[in-house]
Amino acid sequence: MAMSLADYWTVERVHALPDDFNRYECIDGVLLVTPSPRRPHQSVLGELNERVRAYVKAQRLGYTVFAPADVIFSPARLVQPDLLVERRTSTDRVPDLLLLVEVLSPSTERTDRGLKRRTYQQERVPDYWVVDTEARVIETWTPDDDSPTRLTSTLTWHPVGASEPLVIDVASLFHDALDAS
Repeated sequence: MAMSLADYWTVERVHALPDDFNRYECIDGVLLVTPSPRRPHQSVLGELNERVRAYVKAQRLGYTVFAPADVIFSPARLVQPDLLVERRTSTDRVPDLLLLVEVLSPSTERTDRGLKRRTYQQERVPDYWVVDTEARVIETWTPDDDSPTRLTSTLTWHPVGASEPLVIDVASLFHDALDAS
């Protein structure tokens, strides 16, 4: 089915939408609308952000940013990953991304594992993590992967420029975010 110009979404059209607490993204003309995330999503994202941010800062790699934050790959590709890491040399126009992370929600699972994953691979994002709070699994992808690496015990991330890797105890991450009082 062909898409008419009226149905084709661009970054410019997305930016013209009213602020209604939904997350708006577009990939190759397709508009993606996501409602505000729920507490488990935000709890896991918060725990992950703390660990990744401390590491990125200690390694002097760049910046961590969590949603909402636009990543614009082209006039027809605007995404808002839940968490991203970009090098210090990045600019608003040309992000030098090290990592993109999506925490699954029922409304985003299909897109995060499908369209967004393929887009991130096409854009050569070095590392992409899909965090499944229900299964308590983190899937990792690189641009050339045909399938994810599914991690339930330890996640090791060693980006270019880091003197040592970040090691995350996956079970502890989920416990601290979802079970600890």
